[in-house]
Amino acid sequence: MTLARRLVELGRSARAEAKVKTRQPLSRALVAAAGADDLPEELAAEICAELNVTELGSLATVGGSLVDVTAKANFRALGKRFGKRTQQVAAAIAATDAAELSAALRDGTAAVDVDGERIELSVDEVVVTETPREGWAVATESGATVALDLAVTPELRRAGLAREAIRLIQEARKASGLQVSDRIAVRWDAGEAETSDALTEHAALVADEVLAVDFAHGTGDGNGFGRPFTDDGLGLTFRLRRA
Repeated sequence: MTLARRLVELGRSARAEAKVKTRQPLSRALVAAAGADDLPEELAAEICAELNVTELGSLATVGGSLVDVTAKANFRALGKRFGKRTQQVAAAIAATDAAELSAALRDGTAAVDVDGERIELSVDEVVVTETPREGWAVATESGATVALDLAVTPELRRAGLAREAIRLIQEARKASGLQVSDRIAVRWDAGEAETSDALTEHAALVADEVLAVDFAHGTGDGNGFGRPFTDDGLGLTFRLRRA
């Protein structure tokens, strides 16, 4: 559970850095962390739900192609252990393949050779920087990494628009003074074709989330529907009433 929470925090950080809203579904998150391959299915599913991704996979499946990795010594941490030998250890770190050292740190097996002596290293003694390649958002901390695939397909885009509509309708419910448990009817109209396609494709999901027993395209004039709610960003106008 602790690892799952950590991966969720890193995934959210990666989303924030890439300025991708949580409501926009993404295809996959790739993770690398000690114990990540042994996560129970229910925790993996929870991570997917929290990060709003379709699939959770291992970063190892794509090798080091998603990030450019650099590694350097944390002189403050090394100095406490090695004193005058700190510069030698730092030089050995700098001479080691950064990607391999990063992977070894995650596995808890990182070490460098200093004058024939094997020196084991902890994650606190090495500063690893991973710069995402185009199309990916990556967050790393203390040996754990989460990489989000930022490619948004038309299908994912429509799913994101549907979630935005859910948010708007939920806000309209509150503004209309409806109780949390009230069932409603909704009539919607969209000036944007993409929004219209999204609400048509995901009508069942939207209706379920907003407790709509009647969710249909239309102007909603008459029949007890309230004032129109409009969102220019989605090109969406809708009305609702208690069912």
